[in-house]
Amino acid sequence: MEPEQIKNIRLLLVDDEAQFRSTLAKRLQKRGVVALQAGSGEECLSILEDHPMDVVVLDVKMPGISGIDALSQITERHAETEVILLTGHAATQDGVEGIKSGAYDYLTKPVEFDHLLGKIIQAYEKILGEKQQKEAAEYRARTKQQMIATERLAALGTLAAGIAHEINNPLAIINESAGYLESLLQKQEYADMPRRAVFEKALKKIGGSVGRARNITHQLLGNVRKTKPILTDVDAFELVLETAQLIKKEAQEKEIVVDLQTAEALKPILTNPNQVRQVLINLISNAIHATPQQGRISVEVAPTAGGISIAVSDTGTGVPKEHLEKIFEPFFSTKAPGEGTGLGLFVTREIVEKLGGTVEVMSKIGQDTRFTVYIPDQGRAENMGNR
Repeated sequence: MEPEQIKNIRLLLVDDEAQFRSTLAKRLQKRGVVALQAGSGEECLSILEDHPMDVVVLDVKMPGISGIDALSQITERHAETEVILLTGHAATQDGVEGIKSGAYDYLTKPVEFDHLLGKIIQAYEKILGEKQQKEAAEYRARTKQQMIATERLAALGTLAAGIAHEINNPLAIINESAGYLESLLQKQEYADMPRRAVFEKALKKIGGSVGRARNITHQLLGNVRKTKPILTDVDAFELVLETAQLIKKEAQEKEIVVDLQTAEALKPILTNPNQVRQVLINLISNAIHATPQQGRISVEVAPTAGGISIAVSDTGTGVPKEHLEKIFEPFFSTKAPGEGTGLGLFVTREIVEKLGGTVEVMSKIGQDTRFTVYIPDQGRAENMGNR
């Protein structure tokens, strides 16, 4: 192991013999390892609560909490910490029992320094190896999810262009026919028509369903069309104000307060206002749906080093942890059947990434959800690229 890596080892020496600890710590420091010290099992556990360690060198025989008992609590509370036990020659069985209980290894006193240092390094290398394996597994899982999303998107692109025309034509006819019936109901001769209110309610449902179906096809086509983005200087806070007006009625119906906040001296950025507006509509509409009656939604706009951030927070029910990785997948929805297409967040992330930005989500069940979108200033990015 390289000397620079050795310096990264977080080590705790636990022994009731202060002279032994002190001498060992000095020798370790000369080799690049800075160790904390504890004189008892109780002190060891207290330190671990505030200072996570990679390796603990732990004496078995100590007054109060023994090394074996301390080991048991360490393996239970600090699973990523490796423990090396120190035993006397007459207590090697304790070392064997310690390994059975989760210790990395045990050494007998008097300890040969280089042998101990070697064990510390080996234990640390084990931690690094397990960390790399975990990261590799997480990367494979993310890659798999991305491949699934890509495959769905490819299928979506193949189907969208074909079905949009076939669906929109009958939708237009349905909408036109419903509009004609509505115009008939406005005539005086139908003023006393039996069950008139029932007919009006049915026509309203038809209109709403037509709008929802159109929204689905537009979202599908909007995602697969390759159009050159139209960039212009955008006042982000003004754009948020305009968007808030578009969803004002929806928020008022649930008596939800939409709180808009911005930092002072927020400069315009070069970006696509239509796409940013679509992102805002999707996020705020989702927040309204998730927020109970008389709740609150916060929209915060702030400058960043390369553009702006827009955070949309709600006081809703939150998103379960197992759903956080899936909410951006196409057709995934936590809404009741008929209440969502499962495309809103998928399209949102696609738009943001095409703009060169990122979107993050944090959520606590039963408390809130916060989406943060980072939009880069395309003008600044172009200037940086020209240097």
